[in-house]
Amino acid sequence: MESSDAIIARCLALHPKLIDLSLDRIRTLLARMHHPERRLPPVIHVAGTNGKGSTIAFMRSILESAGLRVHVYTSPHLVRFHERIRLGGMRGGRFVAEERLAEALLRAEALNAGDPITMFEITTAAAFDIFADTPADVLLLEVGLGGRADATNVIDQPACAVITPIGHDHAEHLGTTLAGIAREKAGIMKRGSPVVIAPQDHVEADEALRKAAEKAGARPILVGAQDFSVHAEGGRLVYQDETGLMDLPAPPAFRPAPVRECRDGDRGRQGGGLRRSRAEGLRAGHRERRMAGPPPAPVARATDAAPPRGGGALARWRA
Repeated sequence: MESSDAIIARCLALHPKLIDLSLDRIRTLLARMHHPERRLPPVIHVAGTNGKGSTIAFMRSILESAGLRVHVYTSPHLVRFHERIRLGGMRGGRFVAEERLAEALLRAEALNAGDPITMFEITTAAAFDIFADTPADVLLLEVGLGGRADATNVIDQPACAVITPIGHDHAEHLGTTLAGIAREKAGIMKRGSPVVIAPQDHVEADEALRKAAEKAGARPILVGAQDFSVHAEGGRLVYQDETGLMDLPAPPAFRPAPVRECRDGDRGRQGGGLRRSRAEGLRAGHRERRMAGPPPAPVARATDAAPPRGGGALARWRA
């Protein structure tokens, strides 16, 4: 079978632009593929400028500690494309196998029939096909760029939307104002679905996100530093919400992230087990963060430039 790298290289030629935000092309392809996006496990959709990867890593660790099978879709990759598609299992996950990835890419390419489509759109469609055919309890889905017109934003009713801190980000696609960028990110919020908004560094972003959540009809709307809080105290991590306070072990290099189950976790089938799993997950989660240790080789991609705050963190880590 042809290699996944060769198929992806060929797909790059299907559109004159690497980035062209639109939902029309991927919706057309997903319909030809018999809508794998409608056969996914419950989706937690994550958008924002800073902290998406860390937030997803901690959520995955917590959910896996509770015994759940967790699919994960993230971008970009550090070394191999396979890192973007992690398939959940009873004893942890694994990156998609080369044969399965190539098979899904070939199917997506064939059904696309040469129509213009970006690489991220066609590979996201292939990823949904893989996730839909592999049983799991939850899919942690990271936005590629922005939110409103991102190829991942084809989920009609996510289990939860999460918005991490907003900063200046891809101005050529999202605009130059923080309020405008926040509104683009808020495009993943859906009527009747919960949304968790991280504490924001900028008032204009915070206000725009709150207004967008109300306009979208998201329910409930949980806002960091209002409905829940996380802080370091005595070398521990203290989490508090309306249900009470939890004293948890703090991971190394602790920085608060909007990690919280979407309302039904503690009171659902996992019961108190998920509360215990949060502690276990936080102990393990720091190992899964993208910058938990040096990458195997210095890898940089022209389209993956870090936003200012993320770039500063990267510089401190490399120092």
